[in-house]
Amino acid sequence: MTTPVLICDDSNMARKQCARSLPDGWPVDISFACNGEEGVAGIKAGKAELLLLDLNMPVMDGYEVLEAIRKENLETMVVVISGDIQPEARSRVKKLGAIDFIKKPVDKQKLTTMLLEYGIIDSAQFDSEPPAPIDANAPKFEIPKDFPIADSEPTGPDLDPVLRDCLQEISNVAMGQAGDLLARLLGVFIELPIPNVNLIEVSELAMAFGSVEHFDETSGVCQGFIGSGISGEALLLLNDSNFGDMAALLNYSGELNDNAELEVLMDIANILVGAYIKSLAEQLDLHFSRGSPVVLGRHCQVDELLKIQNKNWSRTLTIEISYSIEDYPVVCDLLLFFSEDSLAPLTHHASYLMDEL
Repeated sequence: MTTPVLICDDSNMARKQCARSLPDGWPVDISFACNGEEGVAGIKAGKAELLLLDLNMPVMDGYEVLEAIRKENLETMVVVISGDIQPEARSRVKKLGAIDFIKKPVDKQKLTTMLLEYGIIDSAQFDSEPPAPIDANAPKFEIPKDFPIADSEPTGPDLDPVLRDCLQEISNVAMGQAGDLLARLLGVFIELPIPNVNLIEVSELAMAFGSVEHFDETSGVCQGFIGSGISGEALLLLNDSNFGDMAALLNYSGELNDNAELEVLMDIANILVGAYIKSLAEQLDLHFSRGSPVVLGRHCQVDELLKIQNKNWSRTLTIEISYSIEDYPVVCDLLLFFSEDSLAPLTHHASYLMDEL
């Protein structure tokens, strides 16, 4: 007898990796869902005795899926598999009914051990039933024709969609690790977005970032990195109106003068940039050397900062992450710029991850 397993994640790479991480020999019938609405539809269609659920997804995120399961009394067991590793995220999903939480990238042994502990699988069944092959390319279950599904996000010019998906998932993990460090330092919950990955003309940078406010005065710190033929720069932007709240969260005392604001800016940049670049390098199995952080501008328009940035490149692979702090009007924007020459070696290193799936 096979167990219906639904893997709900907006990343094709993550879905396949999750499918490959299921226990060997476990007879399963795998279905895929690309967002929370598809996931809920799959549960209602009987495709999810076990639901493996991501948190950061378009249309309907993982928290909303858990709330819908509880509200509609849907029958499924939920294991959250997410790059958001904040302790508060773990606590919230369990309160909403998830039986457990596993961080991305999923560890096959940890998943198997957890499934055994909860009695979802029985080690004895592997002796009595032949191994069932896991087809990670299995088609998604069929959604009713009148079911609303949002259009997929455009991939941007000349950026291979498979590479984009891979880089977005790697960024998702790196973003989660950086966000966790910031959350622990500040004692807050960080709201994480879906990383935005695109290949764009440098001249269009100022128009490209939807989450960055272009009218208020902003301060920015940049830090270069290089390794294995890949070079780029990370830019941390903090709106000037956010300095007061951020200084209070960091327990700064005294007058919030220019020196104090600069210290706040450098502290946040060191945490978010450092953790993100470290995780990116680890996942791609390479080493980045980082330059010293440099203040790119203070109390100026975002457009001005972006005109200064990457002026020697014609096109750039960009990754945009906007960290929000719950219950505070604070947003930290992290922008990653990779030179056009970095695309080939970056694809080469990312291909090892894609080849494993």
